[in-house]
Amino acid sequence: IDLGTRVLIEHMILPKEGHVLDLGCGYGAIGIVAAALNPNLRVVMVDINRRAVKLAKHNININGISNAEVRHGNLYEPVRGMSFNCILSNPPISAGLATVKTMITEAPKYMKDGATFQMVVKSKICGERLRRIFEETFGDFTVLVRRSGYRVLMAEKKACQD
Repeated sequence: IDLGTRVLIEHMILPKEGHVLDLGCGYGAIGIVAAALNPNLRVVMVDINRRAVKLAKHNININGISNAEVRHGNLYEPVRGMSFNCILSNPPISAGLATVKTMITEAPKYMKDGATFQMVVKSKICGERLRRIFEETFGDFTVLVRRSGYRVLMAEKKACQD
């Protein structure tokens, strides 16, 4: 497990029940841990990379996880019409700022009121632009943790915010 993923897994705040989205799931570590920690959750994992989707499905199976599924597609396309209690993401640096911005700005459309959006980022790229994107989208946000060059950012969707 890469360090960014580990930092998010160790500090993510999960709802007691409901739906969780692992956006850009890669091989599935974040979504699988969320599903394993709370069997009352239904976890949907999404990735655009077909190999990542295949690996995530395999990892769900070998870990005996029954409350998670993996979908192939770009960002929120595979979950259109759904709403989540929590969205988790460790976006790859290669995704670029434009993709990360879309992940953040589109999130409220897929979040229930009171839901959280939690993203781990390298501290170096968590500059003024990313701070502005979070503030413009959610009004404010919290830094859950700063560790080993990473930050876990968390924002909450307030009523009437989408």
